Formats: sequence, C-alpha cells, structure tokens
Amino acid sequence: MNKQIDQQSADNIRALAVAMVEKANSGHPGGPMGGADFMHILYSEFFNYDPSDMTWPFRDRFFMDAGHLSTLMYAQYYLLGNYAKDDVANFRQWGSITPGHPEVDVARGIENTSGPLGQGHTMGVGAAIAAKFLQARFGDWMNHKIYGFISDGGIQEEISQGAGRIAGHLGLSNFIMFFDSNDIQLSTSTDEVTSEDTAAKYEAWGWKVVTIDGHDHDQIRKALTDANNETEKPTLIIGKTIMGKGCVTADGSMFEGYCELHGQPIGHTGADYEKTLINLGADVENPFDIYGDVSEFYKNLIADKTAKAAEKKAEINAWRQENGALADKLDFFLSGHLPELDFESIEHKAGLATRAASSNVLGYLAENVENMIVSSADLSNSDKTDGFLKKSSALQKGDFSGSFLQAGVAELTMACIANGIALHGGIIPVVATFFVFSDYMKPAIRLSAIQELPVKYVWTHDAFRVGEDGPTHQPVEQEAQIRLLEKLKNHSGNASFLAMRPADSAEATVAWKMALDNTNTPSGLILSRQGIKDVPAQGTSRYQEALGAEKGGYLVKEVENPDVVLVANGSEVSTLVAAADILESQENLKVSIASIISEGLFKEQSKEYQDSVVPKDKPLFGLTAGLPVNLEGLVGDNGKVFGLDHFGYSAPAGVLDEKFGFTGEQASKNIVEYLNTVLIK
Repeated sequence: MNKQIDQQSADNIRALAVAMVEKANSGHPGGPMGGADFMHILYSEFFNYDPSDMTWPFRDRFFMDAGHLSTLMYAQYYLLGNYAKDDVANFRQWGSITPGHPEVDVARGIENTSGPLGQGHTMGVGAAIAAKFLQARFGDWMNHKIYGFISDGGIQEEISQGAGRIAGHLGLSNFIMFFDSNDIQLSTSTDEVTSEDTAAKYEAWGWKVVTIDGHDHDQIRKALTDANNETEKPTLIIGKTIMGKGCVTADGSMFEGYCELHGQPIGHTGADYEKTLINLGADVENPFDIYGDVSEFYKNLIADKTAKAAEKKAEINAWRQENGALADKLDFFLSGHLPELDFESIEHKAGLATRAASSNVLGYLAENVENMIVSSADLSNSDKTDGFLKKSSALQKGDFSGSFLQAGVAELTMACIANGIALHGGIIPVVATFFVFSDYMKPAIRLSAIQELPVKYVWTHDAFRVGEDGPTHQPVEQEAQIRLLEKLKNHSGNASFLAMRPADSAEATVAWKMALDNTNTPSGLILSRQGIKDVPAQGTSRYQEALGAEKGGYLVKEVENPDVVLVANGSEVSTLVAAADILESQENLKVSIASIISEGLFKEQSKEYQDSVVPKDKPLFGLTAGLPVNLEGLVGDNGKVFGLDHFGYSAPAGVLDEKFGFTGEQASKNIVEYLNTVLIK
C-alpha cells in the first residue's frame, strides 16, 4: 500500500479523462473523475487477469454499465498497457479504438458493449451465472469474479429491478458491483427524480450492501476484500463520490459536484481545463502522458499480475492432469463447438404447432448438449421450453447443476442476461417468450446483434392466430421489425440477425439446426401456437427436403413452368398448399410454392439460386399473417402480397382465419383475382 502512488494513479486517470473529452470536444468527464479511485484500487489490488493473455477464460471480468464513462476505462487500461497514447488522444474519432461508448474488445479489457443504461450490469449478472454454471461442473478452482460498475442512471433503469432480483435470488456471490453514487445525472440532481433507499432495495433482493466514501482508498479496499470473501450473496458497494472530483476554476477554487460537469468538456463549464490538469498533477502541454511514478508502478503491477496468473494456470494444469475427461469437456465447451447431433432422429406427431415441435427438439438437446442454459419469462409451459426443463432442472441458489433459468416476468432482463452468458463463453444461451413480447426485449436483441453474440431467441404464439387473447397478444408488426435486423449489417459486414419462421415440424427442426450452427450472430425462431398441417414431402423424406431452409428458402412444391409461384413462411405455407390444391383441381393452374424461412439468408444466396426459387419472370403471390412488407421484397413490384394492415381481434383462431381471409379457399380466390389483373396488364 502506497497512499501517494495510489492518489497519483487516480489523479492520472482523472486527468486523462478530462483531456480525452476536451480534445474530442465531446464526452462525459465528471463521472470518470469520480470513479477513478475505485478503478485504480480494483485493478491494482483485486482484479485477476493475465496481461499477456487477455482472453484467458478464467480471468476476472469487468462489466461497465455506464458506457458514457468510457474514458474511465480507457484511462485505466492505458495505464495497464492495453491502449497506446495515440488511442486515448483520438477518443471518439473516426477509426479510433476508443469509441464514445465502449464496444466489446476483450483483447483490450472491454468485456461488453455498453451505453444503454441498465444493460451492462445485467450482462454482468449473466456472466456470473455462466461462471457459477461452469464451476458446478468443473470445480471450485473456477472462482473468478465478475465486477460491475453502475451509475445513478443505471440504478434507475427498470431493468435494474430484474437484474437485482435474479442475482439476489440465485445468490450470485461471485458478482460484485460498484455503484458510483454521486447524486448527479445528466440533466438534474438525483433528488429531483427519486427518493428511494437504494441500499434497502438491494438488501430486500438478497444482496450484501455496504456504503463507503468512494474516494477513501482504505474504505474501497475493505469493501472489496469483504465482497471477495462473501459466499452467499452478490455485493453492492455504494461509493459516495463527487462528480468532477478535482475540478477547479481559473482562480484555483474547487468546482466539484455540479450537474454541468456530467456531459460536456469541463472547459464549457465553470471549471478551468488547464488549471484542473495542473491541480491533478498533469503536464498541460502533454496531457496524455502517464506520470513517471505511475508508469513505473503499473509496469511492476503488470509483471505481478502476469506472475499471479501463471500460478493460477499451474493450479489449473494440475487439475487437468488429475481430471483428463473433465478437462477435455471443459475445452470442448469453451471451443464453441457442438457435439454430433442427429436432428433427423427427432420424431414429431403429425400436425404439431411449431412451438410443440421446438419442444421436442429442446428435449433432445437437453440430453445431448450439456452446456446450454435455457430461460423462459414465466412461460415455459406455453412457449414449450418445458421440453428442455423436464429433462433438466432449474438453477437455484447453491445448486447450479441444472440448466434452466426461471427468469420470471422480465423479458428484457432475461435477454440481457443471455448476452452476458454468451460474452462469458462456454455456454449456449436460449431465451423464450411470446413473440409479441419481443418488443420488451428489443434493446437487448439490438445489443446481441451489435456484439455479434450467438444468443438463441425462441418466440412463440406468432401472428393473429393467438386468437382469443386478442390484439394485445397478437404479433402483427413484430416480424417486420425483427426482419429489419436481417437487412442490417454488423461491423463484420454480415447480416446482424438470423430470423426464422418455420412452416412445419420438419422446418422447426431444421431451424434449430440452423440456429445452433450460427455461432456468429443471434438467431430467432418464430413459432406457432396452433397446430399446422405438415407440408407434404415431394420425395421420401420431408426432413431432407426441409434442409433447403438452410439457404433461407426453397421450393416445397415444384412444377415445371408454373403459372404462378406462391411465397410464404410459417403457417401460411400450409395455407398455400391448400390453395394450390384448389387452383390445380378447379382452375387447371400449375403452381409452385416457396417457403422462405429467412429472407435475409435467402438474399445472401446466388442470384441463380434465388431466381430458381422465386423467379421474377413468373407471377408471384405472397401470403403473410403479418404486415405485407414481410414479403414485398421477395415478390417485387409486379407481385402481390396478401397480409394484414390492422391489429387483430379476440376470437378463436379458426374464426380469425375466416374473417381475415387466411383459408385455402380464400387464398385461392385472391390468387385468381391477382392472376386476372396480371393477364389484363
């Protein structure tokens, strides 16, 4: 312990944060100045990782919630050698690796993308669940910690309730969160918006809570020591800090704790930039320099961290020598690979709802994929994830031998936790709810896509055929919203999401195969509540034909030189099969039918393949139980899409089919009407 170097290090972090924001003329300096003391003590004395091997699976992890405090992370990691001087000097600039809000970059210590408040610490909860899951299977030597950092804004975000409840309920003693409580947020002081007792709230959820002076290094040290020794509960360290700690005015008087220090360069406030740098011990001419003594301290610290990591690795290697089979299994989990799976062997009764077919697949996966956590938002018996649960058990405080997370009614929290599980690595996360409630999940789905995480989303009760539950539960516009992500590229240049709406049980099985094979982006399965008549096989194996879905779309019914090609996905495919029977028997038309499970994936295929399935020189008719835009990009300007342009109503599904025009007979009439207009033209 060296009080002088500790203070210099914290002040160096403050000065760097101030300089980054001032040079960029954009950012949030005040919060990083308040959190600098905690960050320095955490990383210098408690945080276990290997500087020479940043992706080491058994490292401690730090999950930032308040992404606007990115300069706090960049400054700390600059001291640790993860960033160069030019990196911090080019904060928020084009092409820099120091964006305005942190984007996942494990090689430099950034474990998660953050910015939308509340999600960062919730991902940390997910990582803590993943660590507990693996520890239960491989031993207590796997004792790394997950640290979170949250601000007043994140504490207020509604998602914090779900994260707090679940972490406390599960007794995530490996999760330690620092609450940077400076009583200031972007536009007001916190007393203008809340009067809650944060400590009492978290204690009620089952957390260990300690309140400290967030600038007192000894208090920080003790709080982190106690948190690391806690074995029953997650820990919340409420650090009372000062916004803009160290800021001074031109005449040298203190200018701390003011709201305006939150979200703009301090030179735009009552504080003076140069005088503040001087007050913090920085060189005004070289504000991005690391102080001499601090540089030497961190050089030695990095060597010490590397040596301690080597000791831990030796311990792990000794375990490996004594537990060869377990070690191989652990390596397999961490590889992201799947065991050999025989999807074709999964049996389905005729005419199942695709949610029921999914349940059969999940039951198979529960017996064959050991590193999968499935979660449901209090709907396992409706979204049919109970097919997995029946062959596993729920995660519980003190017992993580199961593989099912009962999330309760908290869709956004659940999806965020899944992102954290994926970020941790070694486990395949699956989350499920009704499709209409994908609206609640959207912020986390978006971060799944941005971070390129292979989370599997299961959405059941698609379209208006939810029936009696009425318009609040009937997803009409949701498919269009989700499929927009198929059109949006991620930073790797790929479609950011894979959305699949299978036509029958065989396609539901293939959709699960596609989701598990997709390890680079999130996937979503959109499944029916009602039973669906199986699509007839053209040959001997419906499953083998359904593998055509792996190209995003294929012909489930193919004739030579068709008069019309019908296009759909999901349960509307079987409606078109019924319509085709009528068209062929009564109208003497030749009909092909395309099932396009994923437009995004289909559009990635060669033009020749796309034209072989949806030929642009033929009349094209699409049928969708959602907005017509779902299929308009496939049938083109000369085609016709019959869909919904209104919300649903409360009535039995079969009645709604009749009222809305979604029977085989009604579809056939609409197709004939369309063909007549084409012929007239």
